[in-house]
Amino acid sequence: MTPEIGHFALILAFMLALIQGPALFMGARGGDARFAVFAQRASILIFGLVALSFFSLMHAYAVSDFSVANVFQNSHSAKPFIYKLTGTWGNHEGSMLLWALILTLFSAVLALQGRAAPRDLLLLTLGVQALIITAFLAFILFTSNPFLRLIPAPADGTGLNPLLQDPGLAIHPPFLYLGYVGFSIPFSFAVAALLRGRADSVWARLVRPWALIAWVFLTIGIMLGSWWAYYELGWGGWWAWDPVENASFMPWLAGTALIHSIRVVERRDAMKGWALLLAITTFSLSLVGTFLVRSGVITSVHAFAVDPARGVFILAILFAAIGGSLTVFAFRANSLSATGAFTPVSREGALVVNNVLLLVACAVVFVGTFYPLFIDVLSGEKISVGAPYYNLIFAPLASLTLLLAAVGTLLAWKKGDLGASLKKLWPAAAAALVIAIIAAIMADRARISGAFAMGLVVWLAGGAYLDIAERIKLFRAPFVQSLSRAKGLPGAAWGASIAHGGLALFALGAASMSLWKTEVVQLMAEGDQAVIAGYEVTLQSVERLRGPNYEAERATFVATKNGESVTLAGERRFYPVRGMETSEAAIRARGPNDLYISFGANTSGNGWPVRLFFNPLVGFLWIGAGVTAFGGLIAFGDRGRKPAKLRKDKPAAASVEAAPA
Repeated sequence: MTPEIGHFALILAFMLALIQGPALFMGARGGDARFAVFAQRASILIFGLVALSFFSLMHAYAVSDFSVANVFQNSHSAKPFIYKLTGTWGNHEGSMLLWALILTLFSAVLALQGRAAPRDLLLLTLGVQALIITAFLAFILFTSNPFLRLIPAPADGTGLNPLLQDPGLAIHPPFLYLGYVGFSIPFSFAVAALLRGRADSVWARLVRPWALIAWVFLTIGIMLGSWWAYYELGWGGWWAWDPVENASFMPWLAGTALIHSIRVVERRDAMKGWALLLAITTFSLSLVGTFLVRSGVITSVHAFAVDPARGVFILAILFAAIGGSLTVFAFRANSLSATGAFTPVSREGALVVNNVLLLVACAVVFVGTFYPLFIDVLSGEKISVGAPYYNLIFAPLASLTLLLAAVGTLLAWKKGDLGASLKKLWPAAAAALVIAIIAAIMADRARISGAFAMGLVVWLAGGAYLDIAERIKLFRAPFVQSLSRAKGLPGAAWGASIAHGGLALFALGAASMSLWKTEVVQLMAEGDQAVIAGYEVTLQSVERLRGPNYEAERATFVATKNGESVTLAGERRFYPVRGMETSEAAIRARGPNDLYISFGANTSGNGWPVRLFFNPLVGFLWIGAGVTAFGGLIAFGDRGRKPAKLRKDKPAAASVEAAPA
């Protein structure tokens, strides 16, 4: 009965969303205020119905109700309970329901917290959100229904993909979706601003927290996915430029440009066109990435032929959301005049260059991701675009972006002095040069580019913290005065510096892996020894064991360095229900450095193929990403001073609630 309740709740939510959208647009046009009252309250009710539907599906997973086709296809009675629950979104139908849950949650929060927004802006924004919700619920109900029944009910299920039965990947999709869906709010605000013909500091102040929190969630989601791939797949790397990885990276790049542009609109009433276009682009890339991954197009370009109805529906939603919003932008963007003029040499000018570089980098990733798919569709030829392409094109763009970021932070608004800014950066430049020379001496010629990257790391970090030093007049004023100025700095300034410092730490990990990563591949029997980076690694034993729903082969290694020994264990797991194997790498983390060991099957009878990696400073990859996300949270918490226009505008809630019920 519970699945039927979930299905019925989903139908009710869809019908209510169908009514809500037109009611919101009518209310925004100055019609009967009762329409607006109903529509705002409907956002909360729709969220409640979708939440009931989602938890009905989760309950079916929790009790192993294999009469539900979705549960049968993605669960098993022997599976650990936590993975029964996370299996709710470990499939196409469930993940789309999770997307709808987050989408309706954000809309409900906006309806409740949007009291400071001008009435027409809030209602138009909620109206665009209602259209998106309607499209998603229609997609779920008509092509991806998670509540279909099987009669008679099977005795057991086929199990969840073993790769998804891991804590890292269990929480990775929800964070990604919080990021993807979070960008729907800036998208809706952008379309609403275009429809009303007005985008100003009030608009920017309302949008900035949504863009920041979505960016933070997406950063954490990407970080979790990279960390999972590192320890779970046994390949010793952290990023493979896989299409699924790229699908999340593209909206992150566009979103990074977006949060910088919104800041300019808020501070200087400039770059409105950039902010609106980037809000549309970021959510559009979220849609493209999510739908193509979940529809199977990335893994197989023939997925449309397998399920043409789902493919056509996906294309219709993409065309309506992306094409419709860009059409509105094309017709209405010129009506949004900017009042904040600036010279090319200014912080605004630096951010324009930053936006261009980020969008070009995003385009490079887009081409590398989808070009093989286009070729496959057109000619049937299978090609792949790998790391050499990205190293040749993307890496220089990213380096140039980081190089200019340190300069841009020290330029003044409206009109800056490039010479004065560069003079302030001399400590960072000197330190970067010294580090680059040391790294070049330590690295071989084939990896000399990594030495430049090490210098770039110091340059970026130096620029980030010299900006703070300049703001608080460190060493140029009494310490007490500097401390007082530091306390008075807005959270946006601290957040930007912390985020840039986090990017520097991340780049440090990436550069170190490029410079000093070492690998040894050896066939080892029990008692054999391998040497890597000063470690003497002995394969002590290999034993078989049985887990709750898998069979495993566990290898125990003893690693000795400088007289200190440590025991490590890695596993190869076989899941009989799915007939799939996974690997669990043996990792010795010593500070940010990792000794990483994976082993394969003993097919020859002469030993196990063992791959040993020494990954220097690899921990800074995830530490840096975490610090970057923390910087975004600090900036998110900065509410600052309300613009005068925001204080004077009549809030939506007051206008609406004054209407008779």
